[in-house]
Amino acid sequence: MPIIRVENVSKTYRLGDQDVTALEGVSLGVEPGVFMAIAGPSGSGKSTLLNIMGCIDTPSKGRVEIEGQDVSGQSPDDLADVRARTLGFIFQTFNLLPVLSAEENVEYPLLQMAELGKGERQERVAHYLSMVGLGKYAHHRPNQLSGGQRQRVAIARALVTHSRVVLADEPTANLDRRTGESILNLMREINQNSGTTFVFSTHDKRVMNRADRLVRMEDGQITALGMKRDGAWTFVQDRRKPEDDPEI
Repeated sequence: MPIIRVENVSKTYRLGDQDVTALEGVSLGVEPGVFMAIAGPSGSGKSTLLNIMGCIDTPSKGRVEIEGQDVSGQSPDDLADVRARTLGFIFQTFNLLPVLSAEENVEYPLLQMAELGKGERQERVAHYLSMVGLGKYAHHRPNQLSGGQRQRVAIARALVTHSRVVLADEPTANLDRRTGESILNLMREINQNSGTTFVFSTHDKRVMNRADRLVRMEDGQITALGMKRDGAWTFVQDRRKPEDDPEI
């Protein structure tokens, strides 16, 4: 069973006196353990889809299921609980609180979980900071860390709630190529070793090719769905234009 499923989802925003359609009739299932890229140019709808899958935004039409539970009409408080216990987020701008240290930023989402005592919170924080290679930087604030280190803190924060799915919006966009590669390597290693599902948006072909599932989007619709087998892409759905890249 897909861990996330969206069915016939559309999203329309009101911009001045006009309605702008960001998504139109999108259906997609995310199976447990995949390393999925949602790719497309700016304005294609990939970030909107990611936000709806992550219960940050709600669809205008259609249905969203998280672990088989329909969350489409749930209250903001209920959606916040789903996010806290099932989903982790990584943002291209890191979204770390500047007045908190690395360990305090990682601990922050755990403060919503009343069942966790201080000792267990500290144990989890230490474990995940060590996992991303930042154990000795626990007391550093974000302005004392490099861009790559800040993104590693964000990854630890996404994992510390024992999230089954991590959603990442352009996770390498603000990083240089070498640092971006190291972040992708880390995400892939966590995916393979722990089975954590990763879904990330990108417009970078190098990032797309690291995925094992590929969703191509344009004008608010899915134009291609691909699976990587033996290093080559097989497309189960393909409505791309002839001028699009034939490989990905």
